Amino acid sequence: MAELSRLEDPKAREVNEKHGDDHGVNLSKLRALAKRLKTQQDLAYRLWETDDTAARLLAMLICRPKAFQRDELDVMVREARTPKVHDWLVNYVVKKNPHAEDLRLTWFTDPDPAVASAGWALTTERVAKKPEGLDLAGLLDIIEAEMKDAPKRLQWAMNHCLAQIGIEHAEHRTRAIGIGERLEVLKDYPTSPGCTSPFAPIWITEMVRRQHG
Repeated sequence: MAELSRLEDPKAREVNEKHGDDHGVNLSKLRALAKRLKTQQDLAYRLWETDDTAARLLAMLICRPKAFQRDELDVMVREARTPKVHDWLVNYVVKKNPHAEDLRLTWFTDPDPAVASAGWALTTERVAKKPEGLDLAGLLDIIEAEMKDAPKRLQWAMNHCLAQIGIEHAEHRTRAIGIGERLEVLKDYPTSPGCTSPFAPIWITEMVRRQHG
């Protein structure tokens, strides 16, 4: 914790806080620290328990994703206060855990929108890598009905799923683009030069173009 404190950069904190993340540690330096520590599951648990954002991010980098029990991960996703901790927990840990599918189903309809967004993130992963058994048309029905008014983090996760369905599944592409055009979610999102807009119709069209380019 003392070492993390020494890595604190006020300018980095100022930037991060604009995105809802209350830490000021450069992520490259955090990764370098994790590389030096290597995998330490017990330390990861202790870092998580501090409730410090930088410490929790470090925990995600040095833990053993498959070592967590299902209920531990359920508690952790509900404790993940900041977007970056939530994102790393889902992407670096839960997706690699044997309980991921069970948690996907549990979280998908959770009344807490942050928890539900984790369920959608895991669903998006399946849309891309293991779509067998998913009701893609049904997912589009939910997105069409609920995405427009969903809380921000959940809306973002649903939008990613919408784009992924359109990118990966040609038979649903026209409908996915149409939903995006009608709902206009993230249509005006500021996009840096060289980056792809998160607006689903543009995102889908660009990724498909690259696949067939």
